Amino acid sequence: MNDIRITMNETLKSKPDAANLGFGKYFTDHMFIMDYTDGKGWHDPVIMPYSPLSLDPSTMVFHYGQSVFEGLKAFKTADGRILLFRPRDNMVRLNVSDDRLCIPFIDPDFGVEAIKALVSLERGWIPDQRGTSLYIRPFTIATDPFIGVKPSETYKFIIILSPVGNYYPQGINPVKIFVEDKYVRAVKGGLGFTKAAANYAASLKSQEEAHAAGYVQVLWLDGVERKYIEEVGTMNVFFKIKNQIITPALEGSILPGITRSSAIDILKDSGYDVVERRLGIDEVFKANEEGQLEEAFGTGTAAVISPIGELSWKSNKIIINNGKIGDISKKIYDTITSIQYGEVYDKFNWTVEVK
Repeated sequence: MNDIRITMNETLKSKPDAANLGFGKYFTDHMFIMDYTDGKGWHDPVIMPYSPLSLDPSTMVFHYGQSVFEGLKAFKTADGRILLFRPRDNMVRLNVSDDRLCIPFIDPDFGVEAIKALVSLERGWIPDQRGTSLYIRPFTIATDPFIGVKPSETYKFIIILSPVGNYYPQGINPVKIFVEDKYVRAVKGGLGFTKAAANYAASLKSQEEAHAAGYVQVLWLDGVERKYIEEVGTMNVFFKIKNQIITPALEGSILPGITRSSAIDILKDSGYDVVERRLGIDEVFKANEEGQLEEAFGTGTAAVISPIGELSWKSNKIIINNGKIGDISKKIYDTITSIQYGEVYDKFNWTVEVK
């Protein structure tokens, strides 16, 4: 593969106020693009000015949904270093999504190098306030101008960057979650274990209804029996019941979250009893009735940790841990963010420095 060519943007944007970033609203001056052509492979990697894409109206991604993405972050440390958090894991997971949607494999190591090159060029966009970061969005789309159901023969792999603050306005404060039992997001054998754009489109209707009812997010149940907990729209979930921390097992219909994996490693390293298994929503509500549900939280790249303060299911509501952040949630959040910002020794070897 060729070295990455760089074309500089001659007109630079004004950078937003780091205290009012929100999430996903602002984008940097440059982006990375690489093309794929059947018979030629991936070629012509370039960092170029951030700009609109020019695509034919018949481009296959618009019609047949061959689109996958990843999400990770870059952090600025107090001493000015730039750290990525587990970037190769994101590229490996991207290839799992690629395989399921018949998108060509991307060398994970080259993907990391492309991320590092773009982040290094845009280092001035990385906010330095605690709780802020540079969100990194790699994604792949099918680009054949063709109407017909088959895998595309051409693709674009693109990386864009966005300086961000908290994903949820509540920050690390507990959120209210609505348990969805009408709509279905994914089933085993489908796309649930991938970061396919279609997964998120399928979640919008339920999320819109939940927001209208005053809830921040939706907790999905399995698509067959509608009783086993799967994941929140943007997070994996954990429940502390009788001193045991339970998270739904990866059985093909939920995303194998990188923050989820990090949380499990931290908890096990700290001596907690962590179990990955099927967990019924009725079991959670029964545990609450019996005074055994001690804590619940979600994990994900965007929010890191989001404590769950309220669950609503079939008109029944429960308040968890008096609506306050729990000790486990705080421990995981503090440990992960301290590693991400280079404030403590990274015993897990998760961070990668950008020069």
